[in-house]
Amino acid sequence: MPSEELIIADSSPLIGLARIGQLGLLPKLAKRIVVPAAVHAEVTAARADAPGAAEVAAQAWIEVQEADPVVVAPLLILVGRGEAEAIALAQRESTDVLLVDDLRARKLAQRLGLRRMGTVALLGQAKRERLIPRLKPALDALLAHGIFIRPELIEAALKEAGE
Repeated sequence: MPSEELIIADSSPLIGLARIGQLGLLPKLAKRIVVPAAVHAEVTAARADAPGAAEVAAQAWIEVQEADPVVVAPLLILVGRGEAEAIALAQRESTDVLLVDDLRARKLAQRLGLRRMGTVALLGQAKRERLIPRLKPALDALLAHGIFIRPELIEAALKEAGE
């Protein structure tokens, strides 16, 4: 049974998970996966030949939702459209988890009191729930696919995972 009710995902985590073949972890970790319309378009249509685009487009369990433009507009001053729409959707309910890697978006979400996690934390949760046997190979795969992760974050995540 998924441990989260709802995950609202931004583009970077979707692309990263797709690149390493772990996109399927999302529906195992949450009952519902919602992607803002701008994020879905960014990942699947704007760059249809980009790594991860076809994988994301093929997932029937991804719910694409429109964010309220009135809520999105002031957020655009601080973050990009995809992040703004994800934050706007996450503000609807307190049970949501915002899946976002962008540092500015994470800081804004924190200031707004939103629950958030990044790709590394999501993979750590997957290990804790025994959905993946080890964290290090997943992190190594992200790095091998050009995903930047701060070395301190890798070290802390591996320590927390007991690896």
